[in-house]
Amino acid sequence: MIDKIFGQVLKKLRTEKGLSQEEFAANVGLHRTYISQLERGLKSPSLGVMAKISSELGITLVQLMTELEKNQN
Repeated sequence: MIDKIFGQVLKKLRTEKGLSQEEFAANVGLHRTYISQLERGLKSPSLGVMAKISSELGITLVQLMTELEKNQN
């Protein structure tokens, strides 16, 4: 369940930044298909990947976790 929520939050934040999956993946140094799998809740990111993602989104890990918590309820 948390993977699905993470994916929804990631997609929302990425699209708010106006980035395609391809652009976002390139900026983070990951493959586009991996970003797609994260957004669909098929993969769980490591802490290192979450740090890269939050940095690219311009937020802290704490802010990312807060977004997850807000969407969990």
